[in-house]
Parts: sequence; structure tokens; C-alpha cells
Amino acid sequence: MKITKITVYQKNLPLSEPYWLSGGRLKFETLDATFIKVETDQGVTGWGEGTPWGHTYLPAHGPGIRSGLQTLAPALLSENPCQSNRIEYVMDKALPGHLYVKAPIDMACLDIHGQISGESLPNLLGGSFDVPTRVMSSISTGSPESMVALIEKYRALGYRGHSVKVGGSNTDLDIARVKAIEQDRREDERILYDVNRAWTRREAAIVMNAVGHLGATFEQPCETTADIAALRRITSSPISIDETLVSLNDMVEIAQNGICEVVNIKINRVGGLTKARRIRDVAIAHGIQIYVMATGGSALADAEAAALAQSIPEEFRLGCWSCQDMLAIDIAPGRGPRSKNGELWIPDTPGLGFVPDESLLGDPTATYSV
Repeated sequence: MKITKITVYQKNLPLSEPYWLSGGRLKFETLDATFIKVETDQGVTGWGEGTPWGHTYLPAHGPGIRSGLQTLAPALLSENPCQSNRIEYVMDKALPGHLYVKAPIDMACLDIHGQISGESLPNLLGGSFDVPTRVMSSISTGSPESMVALIEKYRALGYRGHSVKVGGSNTDLDIARVKAIEQDRREDERILYDVNRAWTRREAAIVMNAVGHLGATFEQPCETTADIAALRRITSSPISIDETLVSLNDMVEIAQNGICEVVNIKINRVGGLTKARRIRDVAIAHGIQIYVMATGGSALADAEAAALAQSIPEEFRLGCWSCQDMLAIDIAPGRGPRSKNGELWIPDTPGLGFVPDESLLGDPTATYSV
């Protein structure tokens, strides 16, 4: 089997309402999505998606994916999409770094592999644990009262997990947010306070020590892993590392040095499922629990994240995220796994198990063929 054609689409995905993070300093209203279709000489087609969360959150942006594909696509033509490690090697040699460019290619190739083998994505990643994954709502930064109200809105939809955005120079306000939300927390709920690197070491220490008795978990409280390691020594609250987990080497360093208790694997950020599964395995080997999330995107990105989550034993799997729930449009209406009662489930169907509606993607922005 050989790759014969790669088609690239660009689609703006507007959010249903503006979204604020990092203490309200970053605002997002539309996501720039790139969809790719990989065709083969045997008539099997795979789909992938790369959708950064804007261009101010991580060193990734939509035009960068499409530009990077200009370099990667010629190197991938005539390669066997079912040989995931070789595809990974070819991409890394053709374009070192730029992991977010490679993730949609990896996704499309695994989709093809699943269709050829008859296996679902969780099975290709080592096996499916037959328990649906808890979906985390995403609670934008606001007043304590408004954030509690938004959690209640998601609670009514069946959500039992919430990723709550805090962080900023007003430590008193962040302390009030955490206390109000923890006071309102239900017994079976899982809440993650996501700082998105917004605190200095001092601000992080003030807030985390003020609420340390509550057992709250804080995600990416500071800019670097070194900052978080220093914070780990002076605080007792559980810590999750997100943005600074980019590579397998990062995961090894985090595990060896006991820097955190939880990691958040963002598949697009780490370069796709092939690389993400290795990070998953190191985390599990060291007793570190895992969230799995797309950086953003449609039902395709949600399915990819849910597939990796479903390959994680339940005692290590804390949750995933459904970005599609936050979008004003749907490029695969009626298709793919959707959040139901606060859970996502990947059925035992080959590959991704669905395709986007091409009529909703518009004209291709680029085509590469043998």
C-alpha cells in the first residue's frame, strides 16, 4: 500500500461564545482548522485534523500547519501509511520539530491502518478499556459566582468533570474562585484548576498554599517545568503538567524528578498518537495519572483524543475534553462519537469510524500527488 495523494483543507471554526483563559488575558473567538485527506493506491482514505487553540496559546498556528505540509507531503508520497513508526521517522527527518504539523498526518495514517486491519483506534494503541471516558467541561475565567453558575450548567448536562480556568496577578480573586468552586463541588466531581502558565512562582505559592487544605489540583501553574519543580518543593497541592509536556524526554524528566502527579497529553502538541502512546506508557509506569485532550478542533480531534483516553486503564485515566461542544458549526453532523451525559465512547469500528462532510470544508487549499 502506498500514499498517492494528500489533500489539504482550511476551515474556520467559530466558538459558540468568546473564551478567556490565562486570567482573562487571552481571548479566543475562532479556531483555524486544517483538515487533511490521505488517499492510497488501494482506494482506502484516511482523515486527519490539526487545530491549534488560536495563535497565542502555544507555539503553533493554523498557517504553520499548512506551510509545514508543503515540506512533509512530498516526502510522504509513496510511503506505506500502515507503517506508523516509519511514517514518524520520515516526517522527523524531512522536518525536524514542528510536531503540531505532523499530528494530522499521523492521525490520517492510523485511520487508514485501522480500516485495513479492521481495528479501532483504541485497539491500534494497545487495546480498549471498556469504560467510557469522563468529559471535562471547560470553564472560562470570570467571577467566582459566574464560574460556579457555568459549572452548574454543565452539571445539568451530566458532566462530572470540569477544567476551570484561573490565573493572573489578582491572587485574592483566584483564591476566592477556588474556594467558591470547591464549596460547591459534588462528591463525585473531578475539578482541575488550569492556570495556563499565568502565575509567577510567588503568585502560585500564595494561591496554592492558601487552598492547600482543599486538595485541589492545579495545572501548569507556571511558565516552565523548572518553575513547577521549584513550586513542588514548597506546596502540597497536586500538580498537573500540560503545556511543557511536549516530548517523550519531557515525560521522562517529569517522572524521574517527581515534578507532578498528573499530566495532560495534548495530542496535537506532542506530534500525534504514535508519539503520545509512548508518553502514556511512561506516565503509567511511574504511577502518574493522565488527562487526554485535543488542543482544539472538531469531532475528528475529539475522536482522536477519546481514542487515546480509552486505551488508558481507568485508574490512570482522569478525563478528556470535547471541543466540538464549544463550536458554533459542525463539519461532521450526525457522525462520530459525541459527548453524552458527560462521557465519550469510541465504538469498536475500524479506524476513526467516520469522515467529515467534505461539502462543508470548502475547496482544497493544496493538493499533493504522485
